[in-house]
Amino acid sequence: MLDGDQMNKTGRHPEAYCQHCGKLLERQPYISVGATYCSEHCFLKTIDVCASQEDMFNLLAETLVNALDLREHETGLHSKRVACHTMVLARRFTFDPNVLQQIYWGTLLHDIGKIGISDAILLKAGSLTESEWIEMRTHPEKGYHLISQIPAMTDAANIILCHEERYDGSGYPKGLSGGRIPLGARLFMVIDALDSITSNRPYRKSHSFEFAKAEILRMKGSQFDPEAVDAFSAEEEVLQKMVIAKCHNHPSLVSSR
Repeated sequence: MLDGDQMNKTGRHPEAYCQHCGKLLERQPYISVGATYCSEHCFLKTIDVCASQEDMFNLLAETLVNALDLREHETGLHSKRVACHTMVLARRFTFDPNVLQQIYWGTLLHDIGKIGISDAILLKAGSLTESEWIEMRTHPEKGYHLISQIPAMTDAANIILCHEERYDGSGYPKGLSGGRIPLGARLFMVIDALDSITSNRPYRKSHSFEFAKAEILRMKGSQFDPEAVDAFSAEEEVLQKMVIAKCHNHPSLVSSR
């Protein structure tokens, strides 16, 4: 993709051919990019296509979550909430819109692999048997294999693969620990616990934000990355308001290109 930083001069050149349309740029404005040239028309068209592609991927991610929501309603709502809340923490680590976008997609689609889990297990009201847990624990890899086929979502796919890992290495599917777990997944772990504890479940009522906070602090350095917990503490006021509102859509948290 061409961008403004790659443009080193503009003007006309009698022997330059557009690398996109192949036309001689004798009488057309051109942009020199390294040893190649691009007509102004094609350059602007390329920018428009790239913007459209980002919109398309955002729509794809939302559509996939909505598809999961049709199977298991609470999972879809949970996915939207944790994606929204994780961005609050992510903005404390980076302002890179590309990184933030991958974290958003990865957390939004973290449970997409559950599409491949049977209804008998996914929708079961009671406790899962050992064999059922074995199948349920395949959902990170199922999700990874699904989303990793989309080149623009490679980093998001890695977050999906690692979202059930634990900072101390006690998670699955690979037993990764510490910095070997992608940042987005480490931030997600804290937010996932927050949302789970403060939401109603078939087997229990929701707990308060303060209860969730105490649990998160208790597991700092074991289940959770200490830096992620510190970010949680720093954003406590914002997150508490979002939990109360059960926010599940906050587009301003994701910067667009």
